[in-house]
Amino acid sequence: MARGDLNPLSEAIGNAATPLVGESQDFDALLDLIAEARFVLLGEATHGTHEFYRARAEITRRLIEEKGFTAVAVEGDWPDAYRVNRYVQGLGDGNAMDALAGFERFPQWMWRNHDVLGFVGWLRAHNAALSMGAPQAGFYGLDLYSLYASIEAVLAYLETIDPEAARQARYRYACFEHFGADPQRYGLAASFELAERCEEEAVQQLLELRWREADFVAFDGGLAEDEFFFAEQNARLIANAEAYYRAMYQGRVSSWNLRDRHMAETLEALDAHLSRRGTPAKIVVWEHNSHLGDARATQMGWQGELNVGQLVRERYGQEAVLVGFTTYEGTVTAASDWGAPAELKRVRPALPESYEALFHGAGPANFMLNLRDADVRRLVPRTRLERAIGVIYLPESERFSHYFEARLAEQFDAVFHYDRTRAVEPLERIARREAEEPAETYPVGV
Repeated sequence: MARGDLNPLSEAIGNAATPLVGESQDFDALLDLIAEARFVLLGEATHGTHEFYRARAEITRRLIEEKGFTAVAVEGDWPDAYRVNRYVQGLGDGNAMDALAGFERFPQWMWRNHDVLGFVGWLRAHNAALSMGAPQAGFYGLDLYSLYASIEAVLAYLETIDPEAARQARYRYACFEHFGADPQRYGLAASFELAERCEEEAVQQLLELRWREADFVAFDGGLAEDEFFFAEQNARLIANAEAYYRAMYQGRVSSWNLRDRHMAETLEALDAHLSRRGTPAKIVVWEHNSHLGDARATQMGWQGELNVGQLVRERYGQEAVLVGFTTYEGTVTAASDWGAPAELKRVRPALPESYEALFHGAGPANFMLNLRDADVRRLVPRTRLERAIGVIYLPESERFSHYFEARLAEQFDAVFHYDRTRAVEPLERIARREAEEPAETYPVGV
């Protein structure tokens, strides 16, 4: 569809939309919609699009500055993100690049990219400028892939508190040592009874840690509470990761639901931890649309899958605002297979029967739709295809690999459409280019 050939429905949607002109004021309408909500879930249609990261960073900056949000929770592993958290709160050495070095697991570019580097630098500067005693904004991970990194984190914590407890934990976690550093090998062997399951050891260690909480936090006040919380979440992650890697071989629905339940439970635990002083926490979440849009309004949900967006809506109701992001065409950073190198890939124009194609013909190139507005909801087709590109992009199987049916107006409270987008810049790619062109620099800041 040529942009000059507007069909009536696309044109009506364009007239009802809020155009985006590249200024901070683009997000005024969203902040009005958010009002006093405590959870703002910001999605993305791909894991490698610059415009999505840039918009989420700017929205989050305004939520922190104008509405008192104090946490960013991302689709990243807990120990890797906690390294960033320590940096932005002035507890870690080095610079923003060093803080992101913990994201070593594929796909590194999701968090080791130029846009996140700038946001992390801004968050550190924001916290440093706060008055003494003001709550600092933190950076946390919700995901559960970090089985072995989390084991190391629990052991390191216990070594500083109680070496005997660390020895006992090391004995329990030794159950995982037979599988090298690949948790999928453990999942395969345990699922088919080729090796002993480590479920009991992981759960016992979590219970032991929780039972001794009072002992571990008694001597050092608030800092000790934070460090214990970090260790406890790692221990809970280990127990859930053990179950997840076994569930991988029992079908997609089982493993998907376990993973998203873990992320939702981590968000709830973070809320409780940050709210423990009496002031309810306000948290921004950055994940893929497929995790943050209400699964009940998608083909995923109709097939038995749930997700973070659904669970957050069910628990928090109007205190949560779910925001989706879409694009029609452009470039994306993605791989061709799991574990393969990051590539700069061309995103094909969206299929004609998709929401993205409908938005392409709307008039404004970039815009926001308030899907809580009854008049806007009536314009958006009830069911249509929606595109999802994860860390892998396979344009040769576009329809099968990257589209699902959805009811967009029920899936999200608002949606941002960027018609033509470009790929995020992985830090490794920047480093290679700087080695070739040493004079080129990249500012830290949003």
